[in-house]
Amino acid sequence: MRKNIKTFSLTLAFLLLTGLLLAFPKESLAFSLTGLQLWFNRMVPTLLPFMILSGIMIRLDLTEHVVKAVSPFLMPFFKISLNGLYAVVIGFLCGFPMGAKVIADLYEGRRITKKEASFLLAFCNNIGPVYFISFVLPTLELKLVLPYVFGMYGLPLCYGIFLRHTVYRAYIPSPSRLGPVRKLKNILSAAEGAAPISLLDTLDDSILSGLYSIAKLGGYMVLFNLLNLVPRAFLPVFSFSGTDSGAVLNCFLEITSGISRIGSHAPLIVLLLLPFGGFSCIAQTYSIIKKTDLSLKNYICHKMALSGITLFYYFLWQLFFPSSFLL
Repeated sequence: MRKNIKTFSLTLAFLLLTGLLLAFPKESLAFSLTGLQLWFNRMVPTLLPFMILSGIMIRLDLTEHVVKAVSPFLMPFFKISLNGLYAVVIGFLCGFPMGAKVIADLYEGRRITKKEASFLLAFCNNIGPVYFISFVLPTLELKLVLPYVFGMYGLPLCYGIFLRHTVYRAYIPSPSRLGPVRKLKNILSAAEGAAPISLLDTLDDSILSGLYSIAKLGGYMVLFNLLNLVPRAFLPVFSFSGTDSGAVLNCFLEITSGISRIGSHAPLIVLLLLPFGGFSCIAQTYSIIKKTDLSLKNYICHKMALSGITLFYYFLWQLFFPSSFLL
């Protein structure tokens, strides 16, 4: 019975979207082009090089050497492996969805444990700082930088430190206990006679993996932009904080195009939705981690928790510093 209901619902949704594509050809073309342009102009040039380079470093087992310079500053707070610190650094510097991809690659390569991967996924997969500073803040016409940067990145970082010393305290071994385990793995690899991976093979695999991942992300961006046809056709349009309801729903579906539509009319809504990322970001994260046994449900719960923390942060800002709020 449940299977029949699911099949009927999916068939109905497919027919509905197909009908909307035919009924609103101009809008369909506009939404599709928006998704493609955002993907080609923003995601491909900014993410693909990092995907390829990160893939090379992970396959050549260079990640631990890369983060040794920052480990004295981060290790006392997180107390995780050097590979885990690499995921933290790349996740925060390169932004979504590089955090999820690096974590999935490290986990699939057995560089980190499942518990460590789950812990990292809870706070390392955020909107990139270049995207946030160069696109989000100017679009929202917000002149202050540091308070919003802290709200976007300082809060997830503090949330990760809190999780490490509470929920994941007993599940992730301290770095001092990882040395013998790593040594044992090296001995076993040598005993198995594993052949060294050539640089050209690594480069080829990393490029193929990066292209495959970036192509999937483009498909998700186009699809979730097209889903804006549903509220366009069936939901009434009303004004909310100077912007129409369709633009707000657009942010829930695909946040980049939604931000472009909202502009500076409702900056608080955008700032509260950015930690969650929208349903397109959730689907893209699933596409990256689906080959692993990492939980998407836990990831969504942590994203909702971060949205709640962000709401509390802006509430306190408005309460104690109202003159600088949303400037």
